[in-house]
Amino acid sequence: MTVDPRAALDRLVAALEAHYHAIAARRHDDDPAVDDAYDVLADAFEVYDEALSTVFGETTPFDIAEDDDEDDDDVLELDDEDHVPDEAFEDDAFDGARASQ
Repeated sequence: MTVDPRAALDRLVAALEAHYHAIAARRHDDDPAVDDAYDVLADAFEVYDEALSTVFGETTPFDIAEDDDEDDDDVLELDDEDHVPDEAFEDDAFDGARASQ
């Protein structure tokens, strides 16, 4: 079923406004109303973009960032590079620093 691009645009604008109001009325950093408004906005955008593509063969210049796993936010990612030289962990380096005091 093809969605009318004008109706999809109206829904997108309403979702943008709802997202703004959710952020402006945020009660705390993890306010679920903001997350819900984000999801509705992302969905409205995808419907609008698909409607433009289907009816007019056009798209918007925007992409929705895909979140592969929402639980990844709680995981600290460490890079593979070691920013501390290995010598800093050797006992001799520590003993030498203590001896110079």
